[in-house]
Amino acid sequence: MLHRAPDIRLKRIYDPASKDDGERVLVDRLWPRGIRREKAKLSLWLKDIAPGPDLREWFGHDPERFDEFSHRYRAELAANEDAVGRIGDLLKRGPVTLLYAAHDPVHNHAQVLADYLRASARKHGR
Repeated sequence: MLHRAPDIRLKRIYDPASKDDGERVLVDRLWPRGIRREKAKLSLWLKDIAPGPDLREWFGHDPERFDEFSHRYRAELAANEDAVGRIGDLLKRGPVTLLYAAHDPVHNHAQVLADYLRASARKHGR
């Protein structure tokens, strides 16, 4: 039986919301500077899925540390079934846009999280 890939999108929290976003989930542990809650139009703020404080500080958004950061963050995600499951439940209903505040659109935890969720869906046949 064929399963469709989960519809996971990524967007900076500072970008405008759109109708195509589906569920909008902020995946940062800290509230982003300069954003009012009403403007964010969030479905959910899932702080617990963000990298732990020690890992976040160690990474410091340094692209040279991204590979090791990704490895460590995936280990955190594997041990965080509750938070991962909450996004999985949202994905069963339709598109989910993961919102993040980082400036770098490539070297950030939301990218790692999206890849992790896609791989998990493939592994479990979802």
